[in-house]
Amino acid sequence: MGRLARASLVVLLATLTVLVPAAPASAGTAWDYPEFPYPATTYQEPFRGQFHFSSQSGWMNDPNGLVYANGLYHFFYQHNPHGLEWDTMHWGHATSPDLVHWTQKPIALEPGVHPGTLFSGGGVVDRDNTAGLKTGPLDPIVVFSNTNGVSIFYSNDNGRSFQAYDQGRKQIEIPEESRDPKAVWDAARHQWAMVVWSNRGGNGVDLYTSPDLLRWTFASRYAADWLFECPDLFPLDGGRWVLTSATGEYVVGTFDGRTFRTDRPQPKKMNLGTTYAGGTFYAAETFTGTPDGRVVQLAWQGGNRGSTWTGNATFPVTLGLVDSPDGPRVTRTPVAELDSLRADSRTWRNETVSPGGRDPFAGILADTYEITATFDVAGATAGQFGFALHCRSDGTADRTVVYDRAAGTLDGKPLPPTGGEVSVRLLVDRGQLEVFGDSGVFSFSDNVNFDSAAVSQGIRLFATGGAVRLKSAKFTRLATSWGTAQSTLESTLEGPWHAAGGSWTDTAAGKRAQATGDAFYLSASTAADAVYQGDVRLDTAQAAGLTFHATADGAGYTVNVDRSGVVKLWRPGQDIATYATPLDPGATHHLEVRTTGSRIQVRLDHGTTPVIDVTDTTYPSGRFGANAYHGSATVQNLNTGPGGFTAFTSGPWTTRGGAWTTTPDGLRGTASGNGFFLSDRTGSDFTYDGDVSVTNGTAAGLTFRATAEGDGYTANIDTNGLVKLWRPGHDIATHPAPVVEGRTYHLEVRATGSRIRVWLDHGATPVIDTTDATYASGRFGVNGYAGNTTAQNLSIT
Repeated sequence: MGRLARASLVVLLATLTVLVPAAPASAGTAWDYPEFPYPATTYQEPFRGQFHFSSQSGWMNDPNGLVYANGLYHFFYQHNPHGLEWDTMHWGHATSPDLVHWTQKPIALEPGVHPGTLFSGGGVVDRDNTAGLKTGPLDPIVVFSNTNGVSIFYSNDNGRSFQAYDQGRKQIEIPEESRDPKAVWDAARHQWAMVVWSNRGGNGVDLYTSPDLLRWTFASRYAADWLFECPDLFPLDGGRWVLTSATGEYVVGTFDGRTFRTDRPQPKKMNLGTTYAGGTFYAAETFTGTPDGRVVQLAWQGGNRGSTWTGNATFPVTLGLVDSPDGPRVTRTPVAELDSLRADSRTWRNETVSPGGRDPFAGILADTYEITATFDVAGATAGQFGFALHCRSDGTADRTVVYDRAAGTLDGKPLPPTGGEVSVRLLVDRGQLEVFGDSGVFSFSDNVNFDSAAVSQGIRLFATGGAVRLKSAKFTRLATSWGTAQSTLESTLEGPWHAAGGSWTDTAAGKRAQATGDAFYLSASTAADAVYQGDVRLDTAQAAGLTFHATADGAGYTVNVDRSGVVKLWRPGQDIATYATPLDPGATHHLEVRTTGSRIQVRLDHGTTPVIDVTDTTYPSGRFGANAYHGSATVQNLNTGPGGFTAFTSGPWTTRGGAWTTTPDGLRGTASGNGFFLSDRTGSDFTYDGDVSVTNGTAAGLTFRATAEGDGYTANIDTNGLVKLWRPGHDIATHPAPVVEGRTYHLEVRATGSRIRVWLDHGATPVIDTTDATYASGRFGVNGYAGNTTAQNLSIT
């Protein structure tokens, strides 16, 4: 959304009451990205939609970059996470396995971390790696943003973090006012296509094409007065293409790979709500890469406001095309996955509705639900009929949906009968009402502050001035879609998770417990023999750790770190084994448990030798989870399987600066300045090599001949375009090399006496060959500077 729409939105919002003062949004820093600024919520606040997405807190507007990638639907959106009004746009992020059950995720694009103006844009999944940006097993997500040109950002970890391509420089330069790029795969011509709104003397879109998502060529322009902001271009129903604007207006035509054409340039409206910025339907966008080829759409509803959030999304719909005397028409039908929320239902057939007559909906009390109904209007005498929603015993209702037979309108919008019948479908949520008719040609989105009190949950079917026959109707209660997945806890374990004691909330660092005694957070995954590992941090807690072979209430084995200086394996009523070692309560400790029959082995902080190796037969199998005791603690990366940090033989590693955790793909560090992760392995002459990368940061590398504090040599890759060998206070040698954020590089160091050589990416010759005698021997480790680091496959020979 851009300057003109924002101006109209400011006027609109001036008439609304702000429940919580809006704090100015602010730019973030790379070292603590991705940000998760959201306070805990149960999603049960008044007017909060139960099956319509709204941000956990803060302001949201346009949907952005809607994609299906690596088994999940990703919903990005324009977002101010720090207040209830538009300010300093971020890209919010949520994921869903089914388009219905959404889970809030950390910030995707953040000003101060990602360059440019992070306004609305689109996204794709580069399954064939046409851009060459892929670095791991997952398909890259590539998104587009900026104003007066287009910048590219990409993710190789399924949306967990994004890098700026080419340091955020615009890959498309547009001298005029422009914004809102939306890309799509043009399968017929095996190319990518993009539309960008621009003001070249008036409204319209510039069309570009690309073979690889990185190099874009201007193809043509489609100009139209109605075509303002947030355009979308997509194929629908074979060879026909649809071009839409932010207001939901659209035309249907053809696209030959360069030019969009239509023989019906007068636009139609796909939604009859208030289609302006801040209204009930604006800036709709379609998903790319859906697994079944459906064209699925979401739009912004700005009229929903609560105590901690502003704005919501419409319920996702599948788009279709039907022919009509007025030309092709887009249809909008709620996605079939809505069925996953269905609870009890009731049906009726051949009921007569008249003033004072029997109301089949009498006695039903409901908060969130669906109604489908078909009426025989050919034989009707009623002038009007419809539904009163959330009605009360005094006859008042929060909203009525009325069909006027003489005018042929539903809610004042044209809906002519088909074959003498009118069919309607209502989705009623706590702050939203969506109405569909005529097989999806008619759609109307509204925001309504429904009173969810029990005395206000009635439904009344009425007719005035005569009777109408209800041919069929169905009422279905809809359950909440919230709370089925994890926002910040990274885990390979299956949900749903549940707490057994204490409170467990989401933070940027993972799942945080607050406990007075023992508290457990338990997954649905169970096993007998397994490798289970995870990261734990004692904040104020006495102890925290991993629970396994457990019952649903947490009774099983737990291995924890205790601030008294022990690693302990225990089960209810008995400490099985302990290991004394110095522990830093402020550091993150990595625990690994291996169970084989009755044998239980525990490793600490990537140490090669178990610190505990015992047998116990009390609990042969059970659930995996986490434990905290007496205070607050944070857990992260709870995973089963052999994945993790692969490195040379060592005792426990230690942290010196920054925070270091372990994902299934390797070691991950974040630091505002220099951060070191150090082994207890030392050496003088050696070959040391490994894989490192930088995500939204400056440098990452291999540290060697170091003290316990990290003072020694480091060979790193630097996003300023260098391979660098340095020691505290002195850059010993540098070599120019293009270093791309998010890409993995292999470094190899050979140290022989005072001679130090560095190789990059298995090159035949060293890129650095120098001498320095400051440090003769010391520890091996990993370094990261001013950002996020990953490291893997470290070896010493």
